[in-house]
Parts: sequence; structure tokens; C-alpha cells
Amino acid sequence: MQLFGSFTSPFVRHCRIVLLETGTACEFVESDAQTSARQSPAQKLPFLKDGELLLTDSTSIIRHLREHAVQGFFPDIEDYDRFCLANTLLDAAVNLFMLEKDGITPEQSPYLQRQRNRIDTCLEALAQCPLSDHPPYNDFELRLGCVLAWSRFRQRFEFSQHPALTRFLEQMDQYDHFKHTAPPSS
Repeated sequence: MQLFGSFTSPFVRHCRIVLLETGTACEFVESDAQTSARQSPAQKLPFLKDGELLLTDSTSIIRHLREHAVQGFFPDIEDYDRFCLANTLLDAAVNLFMLEKDGITPEQSPYLQRQRNRIDTCLEALAQCPLSDHPPYNDFELRLGCVLAWSRFRQRFEFSQHPALTRFLEQMDQYDHFKHTAPPSS
């Protein structure tokens, strides 16, 4: 089994945490946009190769890893919807991040203004969700932690106005598997 990804991607980080939690043997192959463009029809990271199986999205990868380890994957529909909301937050933030690298900002586009507003409304809703204060964390909580940590790492959006999210990330920072998968500091 091989997981292709980067050390800074929050999607990849979630997969790496699940690998650690499940004890699944898997080679991590550090990759970039050129690798994903050549080897994945989705042209994004992460992707996973398990024999003949190719999975091209972090959600299907996480499900595969959980099922491989005979663990549940979102038995609760509300947690799954929260996971999807965290993905929406992350997708909006990543889109803005990538477009800003090209000099395109929300001030230039009503669609991008909506993306920026989506970040705020997602944060407000996620701040109201029940969150564990210690491991084990479910996959919604792991995804949320990865999103918040990525935002802090990339300085993408502020969430200190939501004390529950700030406390949650502080607690996640103490989780060994979360610490072990943190992006390199330099």
C-alpha cells in the first residue's frame, strides 16, 4: 500500500493520522502536483494505491483504511455531515489560497467573496458542534483539527473569535498522532 501526498496538506495529514491509529503498513510517497497530474485522474493529493485499487480522495482513503482495520466509518449521519462541513470550509480556504497565489482575490469576484463568506459561516456552525476534549477522536474531529491547524500554519483564516475551536485545536495539538503528522516547521 502506498499513500501519495505532501507533508503540508490537511487532507493528507488526516490520512496519515488514520494510518497511525490503525497501525496499517503503508509507504508514504512524498509527491507534488506533477506526480498527481500523471498518476491520478483527480490530479490532486492524496491518492492511495493498494494493489490494483486506486483511491483518489481522502474520504475514500480514510474509509478504506478504517474498513481494512475493521473499524467503523461514520455510523452517525450527523458526524458525517459535520465532516462534510469541515471539508466545505477547507475547500473554500484552499481555493482562495491557490487563487491568491495567482493574484486573484475575493475583491475581484463575487464568487470568491461567497467563498470567503462561506469560511465564516462554516466556522460559526462548526463552533457549535459537540467536540471531544481527549482521544479517541472521530473522523469529523480529526478532519476539523487538520483544517484548523492548516489555517494556522498557512495563516488563512482567523478562528480565535470561536473559543471552542481554539480550545479544541489546543487539545488536538497534544494528541501524539496529531503532533507526529504536523507539517515541518521550516
